[in-house]
Amino acid sequence: MAPKRPSCLRSLLLPLSLTLLLPQADTRSFIVDRDHDRFLLDGAPFRYVSGSLHYFRVPRVLWADRLLKMRWSGLNAIQFYVPWNYHEPQPGVYNFNGSRDLIAFLNEAALANLLVILRPGPYICAEWEMGGLPSWLLRKPEIRLRTSDPADNMTKIFTLLRKYEPHGPLVNSEYYTGWLDYWGQNHSTRSVSAVTKGLENMLKLGASVNMYMFHGGTNFGYWNGADKKGRFLSITTSYDYDAPISEAGDPTPKLFALRDVISKFQEVPLGPLPPPSPKMMLGPLTLHLVGHLLAFLDLLCPSGPIRSILPMTFEAVKQDRGFMLYRTYMTHTIFEPTPFWVPNNGVHDRAYVMVDGVFQGVLERNMRDKLFLMGKVGSKLDILVENMGRLSFGSNSSDFKGLLEPPILGQTILTQWMMFPLKIDNLVKWWFLLQLPKWPYPQAPSGPTFYSKTFPILGSVGDTFLHLPGWTKGQVWINGFNLGRYWTKRGPQQTLYVPRFLLFPRGALNKITLLELENVPLQPQVQFLDKPILNSTSTLHRTHINSLSADTLSASEPMELSGH
Repeated sequence: MAPKRPSCLRSLLLPLSLTLLLPQADTRSFIVDRDHDRFLLDGAPFRYVSGSLHYFRVPRVLWADRLLKMRWSGLNAIQFYVPWNYHEPQPGVYNFNGSRDLIAFLNEAALANLLVILRPGPYICAEWEMGGLPSWLLRKPEIRLRTSDPADNMTKIFTLLRKYEPHGPLVNSEYYTGWLDYWGQNHSTRSVSAVTKGLENMLKLGASVNMYMFHGGTNFGYWNGADKKGRFLSITTSYDYDAPISEAGDPTPKLFALRDVISKFQEVPLGPLPPPSPKMMLGPLTLHLVGHLLAFLDLLCPSGPIRSILPMTFEAVKQDRGFMLYRTYMTHTIFEPTPFWVPNNGVHDRAYVMVDGVFQGVLERNMRDKLFLMGKVGSKLDILVENMGRLSFGSNSSDFKGLLEPPILGQTILTQWMMFPLKIDNLVKWWFLLQLPKWPYPQAPSGPTFYSKTFPILGSVGDTFLHLPGWTKGQVWINGFNLGRYWTKRGPQQTLYVPRFLLFPRGALNKITLLELENVPLQPQVQFLDKPILNSTSTLHRTHINSLSADTLSASEPMELSGH
């Protein structure tokens, strides 16, 4: 899994491509001194050693902590994107509040004495949902995304750049400290020695460097993106990235080694780095069955279904993320197991199929799956479709979600569909206000089912990692906050990071809610651990572990760039 593009000089800094934001910008200056292949900051030669941090992957209450640790690591700048879809969820509707407060984040960077390299988009990739483009663009089904510039050969681009700009400062704006993870593949790592050697060699050349990532963070909720490399690959909830600062904000051996390298070339702040945050263990906790997802359909979709002869996509009914239920009825009795499938790879991305409320199995994107169904005339056929994240990389990646083709049962194309766009987060958030309907629970429930548990914390509250041994796949909420997806059966990620601020201290009850989509273990238990498990050996689909060389990336290595 090796990038095809060179890491040491992945891109040169063009005057208009990045903006270096300075405190009190009216009294300070930043100049590209091409004649001497350098930058000038306030008239003096300047080289930045930067690290990437995404404010949208880190809750606001943790911004100051992460930024301070980056400054103490010896960095003098940070680099980050601005995701369009995070701030304009609907056309003309803007959100810059809370963890979306961009100005507050810039102010925190200034307080940490860090300069800012701003990459505002509109397209960012970043393994983020649809590369930062809002999904409402896809409400125009004929739209073609990212098609104005077909050039994508970086060697040719560099050659062309040097033809017109033979001089200028050397910059590596994305020097990889690790790599991302996909569900179903191994956890990616990059050795300390490889990262430090490459950094030292570049700094000896006088280059400015940005390390991607210096702190990865978390794809909370439904914000993870996806790649298409032969088949659809969804990115994990954890964006730990094997970065110098871990997902939980702790310094790693890689950080201390990089700090030693940086100290050879510029001053680093005096004093020790803060110690790792306190961690907490709790459990195991036995969760209680709340009920099947179908039991709460009126609450999950209070406006009722949308009706259509053929199934409609998420985008067509303005369902941006999460889940949508498709329902139709069998028009005749089927006595023998009969093939059921969606042609032309028309499931985007996973479909959980039920007949009269009984779970039948899963259809998955890029898998030649068929289920075999039986049923009486009038039997209710429900298909819960999960959006696993839109493609974040590649030109014209119009990644529509849902059922893109009408399903086929035997020789019959199924029509007359009802679409239920589900607002699961709203239901979970206000669950304590609701009178839950009674539901006849089967002894061994399977298919999309809610579980929950309330629990106190008797000791001190700390960061923790939710472990779900034996569970299959689903979504988790802590006190109404959407932690993200789990996929224990596929891996590699086995725990979900739970920041301590999400938990109520002694004297209050916490609530965990799970939507298990497939199968529940015999003992429906979860645990809170004091260490993450990101590299389980139970992964089903194996690929090579990312092994980057210190200076160059061989084309024979199996990793490919995702297109940050």
